[in-house]
Amino acid sequence: MPQLARRIGRAKPSAIMQVAEKAKRLKAEGRDIISFSIGVPNFLPGDHVYAAVREALAKDSGQYGSNRGADALLDAFIEHMGKIGLSGYGRVNVATGIGAKHVIYNIAEALLDEGDTIVFPTPYWTSYLDIAEIVNAKIDLLPCPASQDYKLTPEQLDAALAKKPRVFLFNNPSNPTGMVYGKEEIDALADVVAKYPDTWVITDDIYNRMVFDGLGYHNFVHSRPELRDRVIFIDSLSKTYGMPGWRVGFMAGPEVIAQAVTTMNSNHITNIPEIVTAAAVAALSGPQDVPTARCAEFQAKRDQVMDVMNSIPGVICPRPQGAFYVFPDISVAFGKTHGPSGLKIENDMDLCNALLETKGVACVPGSAFGEPRALRISYTCPTPQLAPGLQRFQEFFAELA
Repeated sequence: MPQLARRIGRAKPSAIMQVAEKAKRLKAEGRDIISFSIGVPNFLPGDHVYAAVREALAKDSGQYGSNRGADALLDAFIEHMGKIGLSGYGRVNVATGIGAKHVIYNIAEALLDEGDTIVFPTPYWTSYLDIAEIVNAKIDLLPCPASQDYKLTPEQLDAALAKKPRVFLFNNPSNPTGMVYGKEEIDALADVVAKYPDTWVITDDIYNRMVFDGLGYHNFVHSRPELRDRVIFIDSLSKTYGMPGWRVGFMAGPEVIAQAVTTMNSNHITNIPEIVTAAAVAALSGPQDVPTARCAEFQAKRDQVMDVMNSIPGVICPRPQGAFYVFPDISVAFGKTHGPSGLKIENDMDLCNALLETKGVACVPGSAFGEPRALRISYTCPTPQLAPGLQRFQEFFAELA
């Protein structure tokens, strides 16, 4: 029998989706399951988005579209970026894709030859490692434990960039930790980036509109405008607008990168569908009341989750200021036994499995994100489920011995 290509052996199914599927299966079997696993916003976009789709359907041309993205969509994204202080970009600097993950994959294909090095902090979004392995890049991980609030230090970055990696990949606000870098922190990291002109920088900042406590969103380009020639900004409709299934992602950066993504699109997807484009333009350009309200709601949920995390002896959970995740260090449970079930907890996988089996609460093990001492809680579940789910989480830890 003919063999598969070697690269498929480096591709792995999403650990997050595996947990979500297990929770869904147990729920279908009649179990009472509360899911803190998958990172979906669990709200829908405003009515104006659906109105735009209905109008587009009535006028659908059925034709191919632009590989880069329709002009109306590019313009809407450029205007959207201007609202967060990223101005001065034209259509030649931007491109679209089928979600941010697709855009990042295209950029990895464009920038990384086999054996080139990509560097990024740990904890990381699971797809960073997966994509880097598929393109057969060397991976340099920068551990950022709970003791340093899961944040990269300038000293760590300086040591990593001194090795001249091809790409530095940065995520702010962070999935899985929810941590947000403030202006002074971004300034300090940008000063380091400026010292190493041979490294491309990807800023995956799809949660840039979900920042709490008045902290604000900051990018390396804000700090050092000259970095515009090397910084590639990633954004998406998925989280901000409650549209993960619509699959619309964006990049903005040097013209050569935008053209490379456009060329890759011509070989991969051809174009974003006309109907989806209409929805995306409406989301970006229309009323922003839904995302604004949801951001405030997530901040309140963050406070509710943190009250419980802070009440559990031994659990360490840096306070997140964005996205919709908390990432507690739960290593205090390792070596203990869950009393009622007799299940032994040796690692994060054991804990998440025991939590799901005994309490019906689904979380994602931290090892999926490169931090096996932790787990990720996504608090986007329906509000009536949040308090009961947190109570079960708290009870589980109280039953450990």
